[in-house]
Amino acid sequence: MLIRYVTLGCVLVLASHSGLGQTPTAANSPSSAPSGPVTIADFVRPPAYANPTISRNGKYFAVTIPINNRMNLAVVDLETKNAVALTNFRDYDVISVNWVGNDRLLYRLGQFNTPTGPGIFDGGGLFMVSRDGKEARKLAPTIRELRATRQFVDRGLRYLRSVPNNDEEVMAVGRLRSADSVDIYRLNVVTGRSTLITERRPELTESYVLDRNRVPRVAVSRIKDSLTQIVWYRKDDQSSWEEIIRYDSAKPGTFDPLYFESDNQTLLVATNANRETMGIFRYDPNDRKLGEVVAQHKKFDMGSDGLGGAAPGVFTDPLTDEVLGYSVAAERPETVYLTESDNRLQKMIDGALPNTYNTFRRIRGNEYLVTSRSDREPASWYLLDEGKKTLTDLFSSRPWLTRERLVEMKPFYYTTRDGLEILGYYFLPRGYKQGEKLPTVVHIHGGPTVRADQWGAFSFGVVEGQLLASRGYAVIVPNFRVTPGLGNKVLYSGFGEFGRKMVDDHEDAAKWGIKEGFVDPERICISGASYGGYAVLMSLARFPQTFKCGVAGLVVSDPELILTSPAGDIPFNNEAVEFWKRMIGVESLSKIPADIAPVNLADKIKQPIMFYAGTDDIRTPLEQTSKMIRALERAGNAPKTVVIKAEEGHGFGKLENNIELYTKMVDFLDTYIGKRK
Repeated sequence: MLIRYVTLGCVLVLASHSGLGQTPTAANSPSSAPSGPVTIADFVRPPAYANPTISRNGKYFAVTIPINNRMNLAVVDLETKNAVALTNFRDYDVISVNWVGNDRLLYRLGQFNTPTGPGIFDGGGLFMVSRDGKEARKLAPTIRELRATRQFVDRGLRYLRSVPNNDEEVMAVGRLRSADSVDIYRLNVVTGRSTLITERRPELTESYVLDRNRVPRVAVSRIKDSLTQIVWYRKDDQSSWEEIIRYDSAKPGTFDPLYFESDNQTLLVATNANRETMGIFRYDPNDRKLGEVVAQHKKFDMGSDGLGGAAPGVFTDPLTDEVLGYSVAAERPETVYLTESDNRLQKMIDGALPNTYNTFRRIRGNEYLVTSRSDREPASWYLLDEGKKTLTDLFSSRPWLTRERLVEMKPFYYTTRDGLEILGYYFLPRGYKQGEKLPTVVHIHGGPTVRADQWGAFSFGVVEGQLLASRGYAVIVPNFRVTPGLGNKVLYSGFGEFGRKMVDDHEDAAKWGIKEGFVDPERICISGASYGGYAVLMSLARFPQTFKCGVAGLVVSDPELILTSPAGDIPFNNEAVEFWKRMIGVESLSKIPADIAPVNLADKIKQPIMFYAGTDDIRTPLEQTSKMIRALERAGNAPKTVVIKAEEGHGFGKLENNIELYTKMVDFLDTYIGKRK
């Protein structure tokens, strides 16, 4: 068994590795880390462990592990170190896992590897399995199953909250009663029986906030065919719903209810009304008065990303519901605790695990689960015994990628041509010497309204950045206007600028690198997938002097088609279509300008292009890629490389397909801007 010495405070203690029921091999040991160049497979293979989730009694960990090159569910007994694999999927990943008491788990399916982080797409569903694998039940069908029966709205259930002291029931949300509104149900995961709780709720409700007694007290609804959100409140489960505020989600003034404090009367809310970022405030819903700010950051949003999406903010004790502190996704993540004891514990952990971002949550008594990560150290998990002052190594997500084999993910700010200051990250090869000018790839994230790549996360853009840096390339991973989480100016300046100033930002990020001196201006390629694939095509057409080639994945080539074609999932979500119209800046789809559709600009694209796509993608269907390839062929610039894989969706899930994709990508880059240029 691998022995590790870990210092907590001033005390040297002994701790041992306790992997998934196995004695760790030398390859897992920090003292005998793999040597030599990191292979492409090492970067793109699935993690050894992901998303450890603790049972209520603190005795069992649920984790996802690679089986059939998909992330499947397993449970580890912390005392015996025995493990049981509970699923064996080949065409889905297990995406979200929640305990029901100590003996059963709920999970959903989806795609682990996508340009915007793990997503549901044609997965979803809801499944129960007992931790010994002897009991299983499907509680809701997958989106793929629904589409096969011509149902294009997910009418199933998903987990919302646990029910205290109950090993068979949970709170779940779903559209069982109406396709256009979400309800809350009390769901028995053993029998599959669901009981409606929100019989009297506002129309077109999208989400709820429960009080400490698990009573729905706040609801957020929308106005049909608009982006107007309405926040409703009721004093108790017998009272009527009353509107407390409404706002346009594409303008400053977002009001996102988060959490009830212990008095069950005071709300914690996130808002950017009359301020530059989303801050967390106390709010009195009875008097409809905004109180004092409890957490804020001058550059970054907290609690909500400005579009109503989740962002780091309030974190709580999962057993007591008490607010423990606040966090923010800044250039590097930051946390602030409310008690001196937690701050002291944080300092002790940071001393034992230096140069990493460390978080912890109580499991039971004096035991805590510690999560540790950095830009050069993928996530690892430890068991901390505060009383014994021991830190036991539990799981490492990617033990083959050690600090010595990765490079720094450096934050930077670039200024756009119209004066916005926007955060991005960049990667330089190991051994880079000041003044050296490198072949460079500008990687554009997907979404576009997501903050896809953050410091310390092994996300789509980070994988590409680390992989290409190991092959001698500089990689710039910029955010751009309409990226949420970075404050009002960055977010809202993107509306009405899709295909216009948003694309300008991509060139401005490249010019930042040229000005810094590490980018060879004659050897710049642009890459990206999903929205990033669209950005590649538009940038090649508009900035041929800057970008010498492009790698375009899962592309959008015809914005009107993606918002109308039954091959995709966006047209079946009216709110999503309205959002895209606002982002493009048109009142109707027929008014989308021809010059923001890359398929109409094929004759302007003269640079070498590589494409990749999956045949089963329902977010950016294959027809988008096929249409663009045909347009380029007619214009006399057929793609140099095309990778289209069957049984792949919005991102490749199979290891062999990812190895082939990145092998061909490196070869393409070497040919046109790299070592063979």
